[in-house]
Amino acid sequence: MTSPTQRSVDQDFLALPLRELADASLDAARRAGASHADFRIHRLVTQALNLRDGVVQSALDSSEIGLAVRVVVDGTWGFASQSELSVTAALDAARSAVHVATALRALNRESVELAAEPVYRDVRWVSPYDIDPFSVPTQDKVELLADYSERLRASDGVDHVTASVLQVKEQTFYADLAGSTITQQRVRLHPQFEATTVDQSAGAFETMRTLAPPVSRGWEY
Repeated sequence: MTSPTQRSVDQDFLALPLRELADASLDAARRAGASHADFRIHRLVTQALNLRDGVVQSALDSSEIGLAVRVVVDGTWGFASQSELSVTAALDAARSAVHVATALRALNRESVELAAEPVYRDVRWVSPYDIDPFSVPTQDKVELLADYSERLRASDGVDHVTASVLQVKEQTFYADLAGSTITQQRVRLHPQFEATTVDQSAGAFETMRTLAPPVSRGWEY
């Protein structure tokens, strides 16, 4: 078995102003009184394909991105997030997180004490996969699902087949006041097939669905 191809974080994510926004937000949190602050930019890209009897029923693509700041002020957690990637949004999130922690301090019965943790500078991690599913043309995916569907429908007793695949790519940039900066990219895939047999005389039907769970793999799965 060949080893998985070494992958790197997508360049379009790395091209975002990750460090600029992190530096501005963390500095604002520190100036506002946070003893600890961590900053994240998170992007979630998904595609969902659904076919019935080899015919496409839906093909949905989506992408979401935002930033978040978490702080500790006087032993109390505070959190805030923004959907906009800008210095203004990063500053607002930091100040809002500190405000939340300050407001909750009177209700905190147990002071937060963070465990000692090494500093991880400029670390990157990518989940193992051979083929990025987002690099495969949608038409090729549809043709593969349709082929499997037709093979199932050709089996005795199978009247209908539904086929679907959900693919997800999560990308996160993390930085904190201690000096850690970590970027990670995770790819997940979930294909699913369901065969239906119909008993016309009894007016009943039965179904059988694949049981394979979602996997941290690429299109090769």
